[in-house]
Amino acid sequence: MSTSRFRAFVATEQDTKVNRGVTELDISDLAAAGVLIDVQASSVNYKDALATIRGGQVAGISPLVPGIDLAGVVLESDVSWLAPGDAVLAHGYAIGTSQHGGYAERARVPAEWIVSLPVGLTAREAMIIGTAGFTAALSVIALENHGIEPRSGPILVTGASGGVGSMAVDLLARRGFTVVASTGTPAADPYLRKLGAAEVLPRAQLSDPDGRPLRRPRWAACVDAVGGHTLANVLAQLHPSGVAAATGLTGGSGLPTSVLPFITRGVTLVGIDSVNLPIDQRRSVWDRLANDLRPVAMEDMVHEISLEQLDIELSRILAGETTGRVIVTPARAAS
Repeated sequence: MSTSRFRAFVATEQDTKVNRGVTELDISDLAAAGVLIDVQASSVNYKDALATIRGGQVAGISPLVPGIDLAGVVLESDVSWLAPGDAVLAHGYAIGTSQHGGYAERARVPAEWIVSLPVGLTAREAMIIGTAGFTAALSVIALENHGIEPRSGPILVTGASGGVGSMAVDLLARRGFTVVASTGTPAADPYLRKLGAAEVLPRAQLSDPDGRPLRRPRWAACVDAVGGHTLANVLAQLHPSGVAAATGLTGGSGLPTSVLPFITRGVTLVGIDSVNLPIDQRRSVWDRLANDLRPVAMEDMVHEISLEQLDIELSRILAGETTGRVIVTPARAAS
């Protein structure tokens, strides 16, 4: 393979299906402008899987190299503040959706989307955190900015065995919160308790349609990665002045509730957008993820795969069969 050629996992829409698999690309297949990066790691997110299926409403181009986050080393730079050899990471914006992303040995990213890898984090650790951990961190910051603290009461995390949920359990427990984890994976109970959950609830307790806009208050706040009926049931059971940080929609994009939780209990629903966050704020949060918000149980939640194993893993995450964080190492040999 020539120095301009590299391996990549590519999704191509064809007729009524999307073909996906590992192939060889050329540097000329990437964007013409930006910073060329030797990708050392990426990660598997629900959004990545949606980018590779028909009707996923994520992919903006075809063919597409998915992977909404990446970390690696600069090979070529078109700006003075980044030089070859610099360690960097990038995620969000159009990466892995409308321009080629992290599931490749090479990526080219606009300089204004790049975060210098914080001191204290390796590329591998940055991708164990990845978009999921970054989203969880934004959620924790949002709860704290709305006055939620450990003495406020227990904090619920829905979709707790997934990427955002696992990270949220870790970050909240580390900060002294009593964490209640909701999961649809019964076998994940020991795993979630190891991350710091004090209690684990079966998903069905929250996911079944209830219809009551108000129920007995149970939690001071919630980090919700599910949406749909689950989020509606959570809002109905938050304490007065409770806060729910909404991060995902694996349970559906609808919200079958009423205004009652908001006007009778003063509940706040905060939307968490990790895609378009301004770069200065993004860099600030990553500095915190390397320091006071650094997850403590990263190695307990990670599984590492090669590009060749991605096809199976993307199907698994769509089916809700993954636990924790899965990172992709492009240079890793298939096993």
